[in-house]
Amino acid sequence: MDSGLHDDCLQDDDGRDRRGASTTIVACDGGPLLVRGPIDLFHSDGSPIPVRRSTVALCRCGRSSITPMCDGSHKLGRDTTRPGRSAR
Repeated sequence: MDSGLHDDCLQDDDGRDRRGASTTIVACDGGPLLVRGPIDLFHSDGSPIPVRRSTVALCRCGRSSITPMCDGSHKLGRDTTRPGRSAR
């Protein structure tokens, strides 16, 4: 059965095979969504976003300069929302 995952998403940073691994999502209080395990991630236009780590932090506040990934901007405690984006 095809997992639907891209070949470059099937290995951890250290080269371990991730096929068959489960995926978990943890919502951090006031912070990002931590996604652990194999995932396919896409931009709204359908283009793939490379995922090279076994854990990724996805921004929930809209302040990150590297969306959809979290850059820790939520910790600043002030409105650093990028132009055209609204904080949630």
